[in-house]
Amino acid sequence: MNIEYFTEASLAIQIHILVAVGAFFLGGTILVMRKGTPGHKMAGRMFGALMIVTAITAIFIRQINNGNFSFIHIFVPITFIGMYQIVSSIRKGEVKRHKKHVRNMYFGALMIPGLLAFLPGRTMWMMFFA
Repeated sequence: MNIEYFTEASLAIQIHILVAVGAFFLGGTILVMRKGTPGHKMAGRMFGALMIVTAITAIFIRQINNGNFSFIHIFVPITFIGMYQIVSSIRKGEVKRHKKHVRNMYFGALMIPGLLAFLPGRTMWMMFFA
């Protein structure tokens, strides 16, 4: 692992990586923990906050496409919409919909862009494979 690519990256990329990795591990924990407990609720709030920060920091990462948004930025609005659906469904007591939206968020808005972050030339690729 070459940590220099992380330390030399912009602040937006550094924050983005840290909160995305935190969301990855916390989200995985939430998916397997007992549901409805105070711990689950607190972890869910923290996961939501991490996902929002991940999406916000992504807006400022534009190195690949000459300062413009790239295809991976589609996950920013997907994250905001997903967070709204997660919160809205549980507030309405729609537990099955909430569970579905959380899974969609974890796999669709976190895992897919996370895997795309390992494309050659991107920071994660450089950190682990360069």
